[in-house]
Amino acid sequence: MAINLQKLIDEIQARLNTSTGSTPVSDLSRLSKISSTINDLTSSITSYPGLSNFPVADSSNHGDIVYSLDSGAYRISEQLAWREITLNADSVIAAVSTSTQAQGSTSGYASGGYVTPLTSVTNIIDKFPFSSDANATDVGDLSVARAYVAGQSSSASGYTSGGFSPTVLNTIDKFPFSSDGNATDVGDMTVTRYGHAGQSSTASGYNSGGFPIQNTIDKFPFSSDANATDVGDLTASRRYCSGQSSADNGYTSSGFAPGPPTPYYDVIDKFPFSADANATDVGDLTVARYAGAGTGQSSADNGYVVGGFNPPVTYDIIEKFPFASDANATDVGDMTVARRLVSGQSSTVSGYISGGGLPSESNVIDKFPFASDANATDVGDLTVVKYGAAGQQV
Repeated sequence: MAINLQKLIDEIQARLNTSTGSTPVSDLSRLSKISSTINDLTSSITSYPGLSNFPVADSSNHGDIVYSLDSGAYRISEQLAWREITLNADSVIAAVSTSTQAQGSTSGYASGGYVTPLTSVTNIIDKFPFSSDANATDVGDLSVARAYVAGQSSSASGYTSGGFSPTVLNTIDKFPFSSDGNATDVGDMTVTRYGHAGQSSTASGYNSGGFPIQNTIDKFPFSSDANATDVGDLTASRRYCSGQSSADNGYTSSGFAPGPPTPYYDVIDKFPFSADANATDVGDLTVARYAGAGTGQSSADNGYVVGGFNPPVTYDIIEKFPFASDANATDVGDMTVARRLVSGQSSTVSGYISGGGLPSESNVIDKFPFASDANATDVGDLTVVKYGAAGQQV
């Protein structure tokens, strides 16, 4: 059925009117922008009595939108024909409200990891629900058992990159979200590494930093199985850093690198998804540390850095920094147990912290809210005690 753009405007406005204090600012901003854009669009659209009165569709008017009074339908000039526009309000709102897979609505995943300190790595892919507080289930295996991996998420698949097994790997694995199944090897990173950070745009997965100590940012496509390409550098080489993703940018925070100027980093780096470019330093954490979550938590508005280590202290801290401006992080809560090398997952409303270790290994799944600054609560367990796993969500 053809869309009535005015009805779309009315529906978007209704959603704006029913928004609450927990509605992300970024969603409100995008809804307002699309409403304004459609208003501008409709005011400039030419109306015709019927399709027979339309001009001939050709290269001179390709992409033009017109309105047919007899059918009440909008049409666009495309491929030498006037095609009826059949978008609906939900698809438009989804498109403008979500431009990253850094939040999911169904499930969180924790793939790989160490199950016994320095002696045993696992290939287990755990899955737990976002709709209720519950334990995880084992839903598949990675192609190679490994730890200190980074995770990425497209709308259809979870990715697990690199790791230590006990050799250092450059493998990029992919497993499906639509069904429970094993992962397959679909490509290679530009360098072998572990202890790196993972980020996700709508189109690509990113890996940054890692050991051997480096500053490389590489990306691989979600649309096809392919190797990664080198697209930029962090401001400093470091490993055991944490990754976050906004709609427009990837972030790499914290980390460790032996030697001057400091072995422990509080830096928050940012790099764009829209172009291949180096990262810039945009803020600091409240505490310099490393070995938090390789794939951290991201709401629509903020990036989160949890746990970590700065000898001799293992932290229970939950910090957040804003995506809307370049600024330092603030301390907004605590995990239920201090730990490092956790995996991070994000729903649309909550951040999750799963597993972790050192000084003691854990299978705990913690949850903390995005809408308010608060401590985490224990909401379930992974299938095994493990640390250094990758996090994904759908």
